[in-house]
Amino acid sequence: MNDPHTTALAIDALRRGWPIALAGEAGMLALLPVETADPVRLAAFDPAGVASVLLSAGRAATLKLTNQRDAAAPDAPVVIERAPWIDFAAATALADPQFDLDTPMKGPFRAICLAERDAGVAALRLARIAGMLPAFFILPGESAALVLTPGDIDAHENAARLTIATRAHLPVTGAENAEIVAFRTPEMPGEHIALLIGAPDGRPPLVRLHSECLTGDMLGSLKCDCGPQLHAAIDAVAASGWGIILYLRQEGRGIGLINKLRAYALQDQGFDTVDANTRLGFPIDSRNFAVAAQMLDLLGQRSVRLLTNNPQKVAQLEAAGISVVERVPHILPANPHNERYLATKRDRTGHQF
Repeated sequence: MNDPHTTALAIDALRRGWPIALAGEAGMLALLPVETADPVRLAAFDPAGVASVLLSAGRAATLKLTNQRDAAAPDAPVVIERAPWIDFAAATALADPQFDLDTPMKGPFRAICLAERDAGVAALRLARIAGMLPAFFILPGESAALVLTPGDIDAHENAARLTIATRAHLPVTGAENAEIVAFRTPEMPGEHIALLIGAPDGRPPLVRLHSECLTGDMLGSLKCDCGPQLHAAIDAVAASGWGIILYLRQEGRGIGLINKLRAYALQDQGFDTVDANTRLGFPIDSRNFAVAAQMLDLLGQRSVRLLTNNPQKVAQLEAAGISVVERVPHILPANPHNERYLATKRDRTGHQF
């Protein structure tokens, strides 16, 4: 039986730099996270010094392994055979592209076949969920104190497990007649939030899916348009008379705050937001809007008017059973700091401005 609790324990272990193991269809794969481990833990995990390095295909492309890597998605697994010079410091340089300009790559690297491919795919997915770099020392065929399966990860991420935790009246600037509703699952470290503005009046509500952005929402970052979009969405929903803001805990398009800031560091080097994500080894957008669909379902709303410029939000909601009767554009003026970011969204991710 799949156990989401095991995945929660595995996420905690990875963040602490502890080894775990994934049991796939083709066998066991022991993993030590590069980001949170250290040379002492590596020596304990791999006393013989033979553990290979598991990276993503996106990172492999940066390392010029494009002729050897899996040609699939940027989060597909690629394994680099351990060479004598790949110590812990070298592995860290392999894992984190923000240091590429400071740490010239030694190479050449040799990509090798990973028999436990499904376990490798699951490992990279687990790293993303944990908000960590997708990079591990691996020992095929070996186990660890904590063992999980890809099915355990699926169970942990199953949007159907989301439930309403509590709700209360919450007047906010621009919408004094508002109610806040909190959602969570048993293992979720953070809660998703819905802000209901006005009262149901028989029409489909105007709905905005807003992904958490600490830098934009709280600090007023000018690199993105998140903060202004959130406040403009509250105003638009209030003006419509009835609607819902869904505040989704999916920072950085689903890669987490630390990895988003790593992407910012790559943008400082000249890469756009799409290339920054893929160089880190993540998909362009890792968000799961099935969570939003479950929230709407729990609120009794199966038909919505969606305030968005992103056609993927429409597609994912409809795939999850929510009818989008109208897409309402949500366009705000650019500033000198986010002009390129908005142009990238338009030209490379299909946003409709």
